[in-house]
Amino acid sequence: METSPVLSLLRLTQVEKITGLKKSAIYQRISEGTFPAPVKLGTRAVAWRSDVVQTWIKGLPGGGGLRC
Repeated sequence: METSPVLSLLRLTQVEKITGLKKSAIYQRISEGTFPAPVKLGTRAVAWRSDVVQTWIKGLPGGGGLRC
């Protein structure tokens, strides 16, 4: 039986901590199409799917040796 990875939503501060990027760099990369866009939770709230961020990290040069 396969276990699926736990899916969670990450808020901006968590994404910053996991990636080492600051807010401005994250949003700059989103506009360039090089970082995953967040999902809208409400009128003023967004979050990133943890699996999408993990996939982005794994795709970094050198295997994405960032801690998650």
